Amino acid sequence: MAIPNIVSVSSIHGTTVVSVLTTTLTTTQVTAAADKVLKVNLIRCANITDSDATVTFDIEVSGTHKMLANEVTVPANSVVDIIDKNSSVYLQETDLIRGGASAGTTIDCVISFEILDDA
Repeated sequence: MAIPNIVSVSSIHGTTVVSVLTTTLTTTQVTAAADKVLKVNLIRCANITDSDATVTFDIEVSGTHKMLANEVTVPANSVVDIIDKNSSVYLQETDLIRGGASAGTTIDCVISFEILDDA
């Protein structure tokens, strides 16, 4: 399991995943596969209800969890970006991002990332 050299990648694939956040804050949203690096460009949370809600995201690197966002308020019927292209993060193989919301089925989540491979 080698970390790809992102200077000499053989492929870059753009990917987007969508989910509805639950109240389980440890729900995995995206995981980097073995021998791949992910460049996470966007985590967008859309509150689809008439009440404010909060979101929490953390990143796991080599088994250690650190907060990306802790109880960030997403106002009713609004959108909040947790990560955008100006604050992107890299996930190395098996690293992951987890997240959840204060109320189930209130937050639609979009995560956009690039899969970098040097194979």
